[in-house]
Amino acid sequence: MAYRVIWSSRAVEDVDAIATYIARDSPSYAAAVVRQIIETTRQLEKDPLTGAIISEGDNSTLRDKLAYTYRVIYRVQDNEVTVAAIVHTKRLLGFNE
Repeated sequence: MAYRVIWSSRAVEDVDAIATYIARDSPSYAAAVVRQIIETTRQLEKDPLTGAIISEGDNSTLRDKLAYTYRVIYRVQDNEVTVAAIVHTKRLLGFNE
């Protein structure tokens, strides 16, 4: 079964901010990080339940997968995967879904 992956506006903004920040020092590393984040979300089309259920907060419907030092935070519902945010592993989520 193929899942449909949808990016929230917050997740798109997160990736843009990550790329801009990293590109100040290394445009090539910024591109590599963005590629890895995108590849991680593409893998969710096939098997989104492989991501760990997150431990923050009281919402057990959110999962995450790592891409470099970033967490791809997402929710699986029916045959859709919604990418909610991209967060550095050293940061708290900072939102309640």
